[in-house]
Amino acid sequence: MENGSVGNSWLQLALSRSIVMRATWTAIVVGTLLIAINYGEFVINGEYTQVPLLKVALTYCVPYCVSTFSAVQAIHKRS
Repeated sequence: MENGSVGNSWLQLALSRSIVMRATWTAIVVGTLLIAINYGEFVINGEYTQVPLLKVALTYCVPYCVSTFSAVQAIHKRS
């Protein structure tokens, strides 16, 4: 593969339906568990205003990115 096509095929794989769906479910499960661990007491006590929304968003984004990256890398190594 040429250098230019590697990045292109990486992005195409990362945006493929199967990887997006798997990464989304991973982000939902892992992100929700992390939210429960880190902010569960605030949610239980009804103190939603104490939960920083940017951190909550990142709590879901990080597992999505990790899942996507590892899936694409695994597929590339098999090829």
